[in-house]
Amino acid sequence: MKTIDDLIHILTLKKEDSHTYSGVSKTIGSPIVFGGQVLAQALHAAYETIPEDRFVHSLHSYFLLPGDLTVPITYKVTEMRNGGSFSTRRVTALQNGKTIFILAASFHKKEEGYEHQETIKKDIKQPEELLSWSDMLAQFGDFLPTKMKNFLSIERPMDFKPVEITNPLDPKDLPAVEDVWFKLKGNSKDLKLSLKHQILTYISDYNILNAALKPNASKANHGNTQMASLDHSMWFFRDFDLDDWMLFSAVSPSTSGARGLATGNIFTRDGKLIATVAQEGLMRPIKNK
Repeated sequence: MKTIDDLIHILTLKKEDSHTYSGVSKTIGSPIVFGGQVLAQALHAAYETIPEDRFVHSLHSYFLLPGDLTVPITYKVTEMRNGGSFSTRRVTALQNGKTIFILAASFHKKEEGYEHQETIKKDIKQPEELLSWSDMLAQFGDFLPTKMKNFLSIERPMDFKPVEITNPLDPKDLPAVEDVWFKLKGNSKDLKLSLKHQILTYISDYNILNAALKPNASKANHGNTQMASLDHSMWFFRDFDLDDWMLFSAVSPSTSGARGLATGNIFTRDGKLIATVAQEGLMRPIKNK
């Protein structure tokens, strides 16, 4: 995938019947289906059964089995509730007759109410000051570990610019924080809010667990640690545009028992808080045989 159009194509499912949809997968460099893709496709399926005046305000999900990149994924939607202001859906994702993922999502009609939000970090480096993943590959590719070089070589429909770049050749324990700017490639103007939610959900599975890995970075890395998303939750607050850089600011309160927890806020460049994300992931040291 190279642009937002390619991403939208992957997120748009084929309708099998009124509550059943199917989708295909695209690798992001892993041998299994990317969790963000399943999340976003499941949200797409749920949105297909929701009135146009209601929008997702929260979702909660569990990853049960690794997804096979070569097999279509079937999404079955169950209507749990249709109330005066809220609608709730359950989505089950299946491959080869087995459930690989489950999602519960709640949708709310727009209403007026009180306002407050957490603020974006002050004096944070701006995207123009930073290197993207593509820039890092071009400048440091000959010195990077093979696995990292191969990951950075995958074409993606968005650019990522980490605020702090760690040196894989000089690993050090670091604070449990991961700040990354991201921006879509291609024309992202005039998108429906429901589609913007799906795109943001897809992106939200990138980078977040890095915050949980950093405090042990002197000995733990993506090459010697088995990492996988276990669950994923999101809360959506405000409408937004995707045509400028956005900041995903994540922290990790704890890592223990081969699991790490991270939470993150997604802001527009001008500081509007769009969504909050929480994810627990498997972080199992790979033992040498």
